[in-house]
Amino acid sequence: MSDSSTLLPLAAAAGGGFIDGLPASQLVAAGFTLLQRSAPLVRALRGRRAAVLLNTGPQFLTALAASDGHGAVLINPLAAPPEVAYQITDADVGVVFTSRSQMSKLPPGVPYVLLDHAPRSATAHFDGAETEVDLGSHVGLSVEVDSAAAGRDEEAIIVYTSAMAGRPLGAVLTHHNLLANARQTVAALGFSAGGHCLAALPFAHLFGFTVTLIAPMISGSRVTTMARFNPLAAVELLRTGGITEFFGVPAVFAAILTVIERSGGSLESPSLRLSGCGGAVLPLEIQERWFETTGLELRQGYGLTEASPVCLFNRVSMPNQRGTLGVALPGCEISIRDAEHHTELPDGTPGEICIRGETVSRGYVRNGDSGLRVRDHWLGSGDRGVKDANGIVTFLGLIKDMFTRNGFNVYPKEIERVVGEMPAVRSVNCYAIPEPSRENDVGIVVTGPVTDEDVRLWCESRLAVYKQPSVIRIVA
Repeated sequence: MSDSSTLLPLAAAAGGGFIDGLPASQLVAAGFTLLQRSAPLVRALRGRRAAVLLNTGPQFLTALAASDGHGAVLINPLAAPPEVAYQITDADVGVVFTSRSQMSKLPPGVPYVLLDHAPRSATAHFDGAETEVDLGSHVGLSVEVDSAAAGRDEEAIIVYTSAMAGRPLGAVLTHHNLLANARQTVAALGFSAGGHCLAALPFAHLFGFTVTLIAPMISGSRVTTMARFNPLAAVELLRTGGITEFFGVPAVFAAILTVIERSGGSLESPSLRLSGCGGAVLPLEIQERWFETTGLELRQGYGLTEASPVCLFNRVSMPNQRGTLGVALPGCEISIRDAEHHTELPDGTPGEICIRGETVSRGYVRNGDSGLRVRDHWLGSGDRGVKDANGIVTFLGLIKDMFTRNGFNVYPKEIERVVGEMPAVRSVNCYAIPEPSRENDVGIVVTGPVTDEDVRLWCESRLAVYKQPSVIRIVA
């Protein structure tokens, strides 16, 4: 196949990288073969979007290629069935690429394709019929692209986020947005063809998608995936797997440090050159412990879904500034602005972190008025920060109604809406409970004639695992 690298999967294939020993080009070619050999798939995508509901793994690239350039909704594998159904309906999804372990979450009647055995084969389910699709014909299919070409300015992926008003919004990101951010990430983090990244984050989380999948692929690196993060397995891979780059949220590094400290207190990993953290505020104490345990700086970055996502990082070419978010990525502009009047503030003055550049999302699938605002081409993050004369940004807190748990965003109004739909519940108040090992736990106060168990069962069936309340207080 000959084409320019205007589509994200083509750019990933062209880099020459490997995922779990499989060439990225082979995985992408398998997706194109699936399109060629499944007429029902092509019909299902006509005028509609795709969705990807998969654990972290090489099949992600096959799913993106098989989406045929249409926007693909990245659904968190931790999502509850009602959350999955909402995203499929809201984004007008025509087909879901998934696996046997996740397919039970799909609403009845939705066409889906199982990719458990990709790139060898796939199992298509359309109109009640199951069809095995042999993907072996992709062998020998070449992907010839211009590695410097810009991404196409068309929908690539949709990620649901920013539920400040009670329902998550589908942030639309283009091939251009994502490829630009991946290239910025390669430059700031120093990815190269000799690298070996351990992907312990969900590819459905944009941090994991861009930093541990797309950026390594376009630089020709290897990626070893973990379908679900396991700190014991991660430590073993860091010690013996030849890993050169490792990224996680604060809870990931806290869990790994606990394992290391219980087994002797140090991590001998001669190949590891870079460890980076994002997704939530990184405590200085974890940075210090990581350096003491590994001899390697833990570099913090910052991003948000609507910016593809990485905006700031403590670059490898500069001394690590612990306790800060680092400096803007090349091609990304950062401004600290007054949240109300949107005027730029001088260095050293706290304000809202705002982002401008080619990685900023074009908007949301719908209801954009309740999401993050873009004013004068500057995306307001809803986060407070301060920038010094050297461009180094320090995080100061949240403006938007949100907190994090294990690196995932939790929106109080979303939880209040879901619990408030229970019969007999009159009011709900959701709040954060600081918990150092995972940033925060979730607490709720429910008014109405219900029991703790009633509320717990209701939440378990309707909310993702990381949104489950740890503390439930009932007020009659």
